[in-house]
Amino acid sequence: MNKTELLNKFSKDADERIVLARALDQMDRAANRSIPCATQFLSPAQRAALEPLLAASGHPKHLFHGGYEGAERTVCVFLPDWQEPEDWAAEDELAAIEAAYPPTGADLTHRDLLGGLMGIGLTREKVGDILVGDTAAQIVCLKEAAPIILSQFDQAGRYRLKLKEIPLSALSPAPAEVKLIHDTVSTLRLDAVLAAGFSLARGKAADLVATGRVSLNHRECLKPDKPVAQGDILTCRGLGKCVVKTVGGQSRKGRIIIEIERYL
Repeated sequence: MNKTELLNKFSKDADERIVLARALDQMDRAANRSIPCATQFLSPAQRAALEPLLAASGHPKHLFHGGYEGAERTVCVFLPDWQEPEDWAAEDELAAIEAAYPPTGADLTHRDLLGGLMGIGLTREKVGDILVGDTAAQIVCLKEAAPIILSQFDQAGRYRLKLKEIPLSALSPAPAEVKLIHDTVSTLRLDAVLAAGFSLARGKAADLVATGRVSLNHRECLKPDKPVAQGDILTCRGLGKCVVKTVGGQSRKGRIIIEIERYL
């Protein structure tokens, strides 16, 4: 399939098609020029949209990286035939900046920091994860955006910031807070598993799915009866995220035993 056929097959959303088209351009550039080429930062949903398109393109050599293990927002790096993933240096594309704020009284949020970055003219695609701490935030960005942040990003909310570039190895994401849920469901339908993960009535869970608030593996899903499997990620706007860790056998009453991690 050519580029247009691929886009027509894998996406109907106009904004998403632009992201996917740019990724295909980088894939072609890496192949034609025999150099590593990276996209801008992708959200989990954009990455989920890109992965099947890459499979249909013959699985070009690539990797996803966000500056540290487990990053939510990542770039997709297309590698030439001569280069292996372990030989690619993240510092060639990404940078990390620490933004320190007053040690007491500061109540800066992710939203405050992201708003400040957008306020200096950066687009969301230039910025990766923002790790918010008690006295400083760590910002992952494209290397090209680092000088702009260092020279212009001096305030977030009502607080002045002190900035310095740090190595990617110094990034220190806080361990995720999760609650382990052991439950049983009558069926591995999306609405049933969602209800178990977020302590909802199954009818309420089905309504959330039908109104477009739920994503399965970062892709919006409007089908309450969509099958769910071990390892699947369920997200719901306003409620958060949970992961199906294990699907076991049956209980004495013939229900399916599941284990879910809910992110708090």
